[in-house]
Amino acid sequence: MNLAININALIPEIIIATSAMLVLLLGLFVKDKNNHLIYGVSQITLLLAAMLVAHSGFGPTYRVFNDMHIIDPAGNFLKLLSFIATSFVFLYSRSYLRKKQLLNGEYFSLTLFALLGIMLMISGANLLMIYLGLELLSLSLYALIALNRDNLDATEAAMKYFVLGALASGLMLYGMSMIYGLTGSLDLQVIATHLAEMNLDPSIMAFGLVFIVVGIAFKFGAVPFQMWVPDIYHGAALPMTMMISSMPKFASVALAARLLFQGLEPLAVDWQQMLLIMAILSMILGNITAIAQDNIKRMLAYSTISHVGFMFFGMMSGTINGLSSTFFYVACYALMTLAAFGAIITLSQKNKDFDQLNDYKGLSQRNPMMALMIMIIMLSLAGIPPTIGFYAKFSVLQSAIEVGMVWPAVIAVLMALIGMFYYLRIIKLMYFDSPSSLQKIHFSGDLLFILGINSFSLILLGLSPKLLMSLAALAVGLSF
Repeated sequence: MNLAININALIPEIIIATSAMLVLLLGLFVKDKNNHLIYGVSQITLLLAAMLVAHSGFGPTYRVFNDMHIIDPAGNFLKLLSFIATSFVFLYSRSYLRKKQLLNGEYFSLTLFALLGIMLMISGANLLMIYLGLELLSLSLYALIALNRDNLDATEAAMKYFVLGALASGLMLYGMSMIYGLTGSLDLQVIATHLAEMNLDPSIMAFGLVFIVVGIAFKFGAVPFQMWVPDIYHGAALPMTMMISSMPKFASVALAARLLFQGLEPLAVDWQQMLLIMAILSMILGNITAIAQDNIKRMLAYSTISHVGFMFFGMMSGTINGLSSTFFYVACYALMTLAAFGAIITLSQKNKDFDQLNDYKGLSQRNPMMALMIMIIMLSLAGIPPTIGFYAKFSVLQSAIEVGMVWPAVIAVLMALIGMFYYLRIIKLMYFDSPSSLQKIHFSGDLLFILGINSFSLILLGLSPKLLMSLAALAVGLSF
């Protein structure tokens, strides 16, 4: 395949990389108090990249750069979702970061570099390519969390994430090196062929698989590798927490899909059991621990752990239907978590974040529209119809039942019922408790408009979930 085709396939990644460097330079040399130029360039970049990816859409799968980079419908689907999530992160975080004097070129540049890492992971058809994307994403996130250098919680969170992230990356790299040593290849297709056809040492295969699954579980934040999630969510600034909770999940799903469903597919019986155990443990620990939290960021952190359990539920079935349900779930989850953190950011003031549960007491009397939107978000996160959260949970449970995993599905339903408590508690605080102050809460109309689109889309998609489900199923069906 000639160089022109190789370069053409990478144009979206090239645009994002070029823009990340341009934004960094603009932040240094252009005197723009409110950073309108940097913000505009970042959003236009996302739009251009999204148009190019959408153009290839559900076209044929092909590989470039010596089969290291793959262009397929599943990758395009996840990339488009990543662009949408990044755009929402920029929209929500702009006014908050300006108040905190953190709105600068570094924030936009690092976020775009993180997005580039996500794109490389999504399209990685080679262990080396996947690892490069993983490290680019991880290093960008470490720097973003520590961006507020004067905040002790943020720097502590960044250090914790860096140490644990480096350990997890090392474990995954060790697992990859074992698989490479066994098969003699870094290409996922060749690895799958060799694992299926060659008589390889089962003990080394098992160790390699375990280390890779540990790395995947850490990136998701699944139990027992969830220890970083609540501390990072709590310590990081709200926009950084919003980004960590949404965008990297697309990379994590792609990482699991590429490694497990393509490269390590012959070892499915082994990794299915591991995912099953981690899925159940994540749902149990996430939902039960979330009940004890009085900080909404920590509550949403444990909520994320329980949602990761549901994502694993789809993948552990080992079927195309299961994987497509995970793709659908991660799209719904990102939309819900963006809305949840968007609401907290919208309510937060210059000197106070709206991050304690008691802050939400009597919110319906102080701003009825905001209370309504938060209620929709919480109902969706709890998985109550007719919101999209219900269909997300239903689709992964259905994929598990199809392969005979009935008792794990029963446990998942019970954990979902327990999880409803802490979501409904927010609604109870807003509508049935007396407010600490009767002063009306006011905020900018543009943030309210964005949050309105985001939150009401949870109902609209819930009323007609078939479109997103069909897109996810088509993308996965054409790619795996």
